[in-house]
Parts: sequence; C-alpha cells; structure tokens
Amino acid sequence: MAPQQGTLLSYRPDIKVVDATIRDGGLVNSFYFTDEFVKKLYKANVKAGVDYMEFGYKASKEIFDVDKFGKWKFCDEEDLRSIVGENDTNLKISVMADVGRTDLEHDILDKQDSVIDLVRVATYINTIPAAIDMAEYCKAKGYETSINIMAISTSSDRDIKQALELIGQSGTDMIYIVDSYGSMYPEQIRELSEMYLEVGEKYGKKIGIHAHNNQQMAFANTIEATARGVSMLDATMSGMGRGAGNCAIEALIGFLKNPKYRIDPIFKFIQDEMVKLKKEGLVWGYDIPYLITGLLNVHPRSAIDCIKQERTDYANFFQEIWDKEA
Repeated sequence: MAPQQGTLLSYRPDIKVVDATIRDGGLVNSFYFTDEFVKKLYKANVKAGVDYMEFGYKASKEIFDVDKFGKWKFCDEEDLRSIVGENDTNLKISVMADVGRTDLEHDILDKQDSVIDLVRVATYINTIPAAIDMAEYCKAKGYETSINIMAISTSSDRDIKQALELIGQSGTDMIYIVDSYGSMYPEQIRELSEMYLEVGEKYGKKIGIHAHNNQQMAFANTIEATARGVSMLDATMSGMGRGAGNCAIEALIGFLKNPKYRIDPIFKFIQDEMVKLKKEGLVWGYDIPYLITGLLNVHPRSAIDCIKQERTDYANFFQEIWDKEA
C-alpha cells in the first residue's frame, strides 16, 4: 500500500478544488439558476480560492429540449461570458460533456474563442473508446480534459484496470473516480485511489474524485482519496447535487490546510443563497431512500421518486428495490 500523502496538519500544493454546484446541483432544479445566483457563486469561489468552477453541461440541443432546461444545461459561450466576462481571475472554468449527448463540432469552440478551460467527459465503463475520442477532440481544440468514469462501483477490477490503461495512453489530463451511487466506503476508495494513482504516475495524469452522499460518506471518501494522493477534489455548496448530493465544499475547505483557501466567503454564500434555495422548496441531501439505493449499489432514480411521493414506508421501499435487483 502506498504511504499516506501528508498529515492533518500539512497541506499539499498539488490539490485543486472543483466547485460543481451548478452542474450537479442543476440536476435538482433542471439548471434553472438565476444569473444573480451564478454570479454570486462565481465571486464567492474566486474569493475562497477555489480552483475550478463547473458551470454545467455542454448538452446537445438536438437531444435536449431547450424549453425544459435552464441555460446551464447547455453553457453557451455568451451565457458564460455574461457571468465571468474574460474571467480575469485565477479560477478556471469547467463544463461537462456526456458521451453521446454532446454535439462536439457545434458546441465545442476553439479554446482561443472560449472562456472555458476544462472539458470533463462523463462516461460509463462500456463507452471508454468514445470518451477517449471526445477528450482527444477537446484536447486538440486547446482545452484541459478529464475522463470521469461514472458508476465505478458497478465495475470489476479487471474492467477498471483495462479502462485505466486505455485512458492512460490517451492525451487526457485527468482521470476521475466517480461514486455515482454513493455506495462505496473509505476502504474501497483507498484501494481504487491506489489503482488510479498507479496509472496516473505511469502516464502523467492527475487523479480526481467525485463522491455522492447516499450513505453519508461523500466527505469521508473524498478525504480518504486525498490522503492516498488524489488531487482533483469535487465538492458543492451545502452538498447540493442529484439525490443525496455531494461532498460539501464547506467541509472540504475546512479540512484542507492550504492557506490559499478561505472558508468565510463560502459560509457567506451559503447563508445568503443556499438557505434561500432550501426555503423555496428545492430538496437534496441524505435521506433513507438514498441510503437504501446506496446500500444496494443501484442508481438513485427510484429513491428520487420515493422522496417526491413523500413516501416514508422505508421497509416496503427496501423490499421493492431488493426484489427488483435480486
């Protein structure tokens, strides 16, 4: 086992924090954030020293109805610039592109014409070749790139190793561990981190983690990965994200000892903006149905439906999911 990187009293200058509030949080409200909210979040991230802010998806308008989603489902260049201008800051701008759901030739401009810095390609393990093609396309356009392997908890070690070797040989800059179902524990994250880091060291790739909170493990799993040497860390304001949500950025910044990060702008944003979203009725975060789908290592869509229906018959719900997956 590789030695732990750093201690609780030290900091690692290689660590980068990625705020994914608009992108993952957009799955809660169909990306209908106000411009004022997004501008305030951008300014808070700049003040807090956050390294990347992910604004949303580069989704194809041929596939997704623009009338059913807010603008951050598509992240048009003019919409990004209305928030960040020329982005004359140290904060980098990120977007996510799903395999099979992005019109690369139409939606990905040359880097010189865009304020976007990083394009993160989201893929399942069975579409790795397509993900590599997408990442290579974006890399050739001048962007930093990442390949994020979703639902990694459902893949065998053999398949993961083969996928990592393929990605390692590509030109992408980063490879992400993604616990989409929030089903993993720190011990598993430790082993996965070392598997990914071995490939990262071999091919010169940064390794990242994106954790979900179905079993209240998102923060624990993120700092476990950090301790092993993972350096790209996803988090969101108040943990806002699909279903059970993500690692809370306020917890992560509080944990990190890098003096470039400041937690007070994050608390200010949460008190002024995130509390308001909760009062308006947006729902995310840990709940028993998410725990159940996390325990059974399945997609949380059934738990999301359960909560929307305000069901509290948790024993019945558990049996339903158990029977369906058996």
